[in-house]
Amino acid sequence: MAERSRWVFWAGVAFCSAVFIGTVIGVWWLVHTLSDAQEVPLRRLAVQGAEQTVTAAEVREALRSDALGSFFSADVNELRQRVEQLPWVERASVRKEWPDVLQVYVVEQQPLAFWNDDRMLNLAGEVFKADSTRLSEAQRQQLPYLYGPEDAKQETLDQFRALSALLQINGFRVQALRLSPRFATEVVLADGTELRLGRESQLQRVQRFIDVYPAIEKQQDRPIDYVDLRYDTGVSVRWQDEQ
Repeated sequence: MAERSRWVFWAGVAFCSAVFIGTVIGVWWLVHTLSDAQEVPLRRLAVQGAEQTVTAAEVREALRSDALGSFFSADVNELRQRVEQLPWVERASVRKEWPDVLQVYVVEQQPLAFWNDDRMLNLAGEVFKADSTRLSEAQRQQLPYLYGPEDAKQETLDQFRALSALLQINGFRVQALRLSPRFATEVVLADGTELRLGRESQLQRVQRFIDVYPAIEKQQDRPIDYVDLRYDTGVSVRWQDEQ
């Protein structure tokens, strides 16, 4: 009877050991299989949102700059970062769709203005560097040029938005705005007229220009070079040479 009990005990131990070993081997095999790109590969890339300045081919090339991994091992955050490194991509989202699809949605940069000639500002006021020839000729001509200290991007943009809004409702378009290191402001209109506004009361000085512009325009047949509004009252005007 004792021998039979020992046999049953050791048989139970052997069975439990076999089950444990089998489970470990099974889990290892499953993890290995699921993580193997050849076993569950990502076969298709679906790209949305790339229309004008970013192409689907560029997104696919960025994603394939390194191994994608399998459906289960691919890191969507790392893949998203690859796409967001493209100059004209503001942000991207990446998700996996069973069984073998990688879905990518791209939000392109929307330029608001050129910044210090060699870069651009987007609608959020963020600086980015990209090839402006991706834009149409009409789009490039409509983008104003903003100049200012690198640590005063937001101040420059705020000035542009405020002054441009006031001028636009009165029929003027801002082509360029310069903010000096001492925060003095100069505005260049689409017809080439320069408004010298100084550091203070810029909105009031622009309004003064709007009020006196009809009288200034009647003074000469030549185009206006600049209007200096840095006075408590009145303005100083220079017309372009006839040449």
